[in-house]
Amino acid sequence: MIQPEQPQFSHLDAHNQPTMVDISAKQATQRLALAEGRVLLPPEVLALLQAGDIQTKKGAVFQTAIIAGTMAAKKTADLIPFCHPISLERCHLSVALDEAQVVVIRAEVGISAKTGVEMEALTAVSVAALTVYDMCKGVSPHIEIQQIRLLQKTGGKTNYEAR
Repeated sequence: MIQPEQPQFSHLDAHNQPTMVDISAKQATQRLALAEGRVLLPPEVLALLQAGDIQTKKGAVFQTAIIAGTMAAKKTADLIPFCHPISLERCHLSVALDEAQVVVIRAEVGISAKTGVEMEALTAVSVAALTVYDMCKGVSPHIEIQQIRLLQKTGGKTNYEAR
């Protein structure tokens, strides 16, 4: 009877030591990743909402979070040890309140490369959410960052879509 192959961690070598994945033999393909996160704001922060953004002494919160998330996506390899440094070709963030008054942050990142951009999309969402927190914490510390997750990944060996 043939035993199914056990899943392996991609960032461990044959001696179980941490290593960067070797992508030298891979072909460049179009890669796309979509990530999302949610930020729950208390009523006193929501009360500051004006014209689709929260205005603080530090500036417009959602606009600043978009800029911070974009900057973070470009710096992912500096933050995550085994991420390959890549030149992003596309990075789009959106920050908005949904019908339940929850801040929804989405990042769509794309590139033609030998490696995917999931970590860049997740990093963008994470830093954008932290920026919302940072800019609003003076009004209330009762802010919750939730559900940062990959929604979709295309290109490369495997594709993924969240259920």
